[in-house]
Amino acid sequence: MLYDFYPWIKALHLIAVVCWMAGLFYLPRLYFYHVTEGSKPDITQLFTTMETRLLKIITTPAMLATWIFGIILMAMPGIVDWQMIWMWGKLASVLLLTVFHFWLASKRKELIAGTCQVSGKTFKLMNEIPTVLLIVIVVFVVVKPF
Repeated sequence: MLYDFYPWIKALHLIAVVCWMAGLFYLPRLYFYHVTEGSKPDITQLFTTMETRLLKIITTPAMLATWIFGIILMAMPGIVDWQMIWMWGKLASVLLLTVFHFWLASKRKELIAGTCQVSGKTFKLMNEIPTVLLIVIVVFVVVKPF
């Protein structure tokens, strides 16, 4: 019965991944601008609003949907071969993305409180983390090198 919905579950999983990644690409850039350009109260408020909405309305729900649909796919017999190393690499990469997501959420709270000690340069560098992990995940899923 669940297999009848497999294409829909997979499509919803991929849509959620794309939305989650968009948020993970954009949040560090917003934080960079918040830190480097946010000395004026009106600018700070604008960045705070943008960051909060992106995280709460798009990025976090997309992360949750990614996990929910991914777990449903993993629970379907015959879809995931746990003997293959690539699957464990993909899962580890997704866990790292999740940790990164929560790190970004914690930095948003610090930015709002005015206690964030992370530099603009660091946020700019952090922008590369989701890109690298996305490349790893796509190669593991498509190429299945191991």
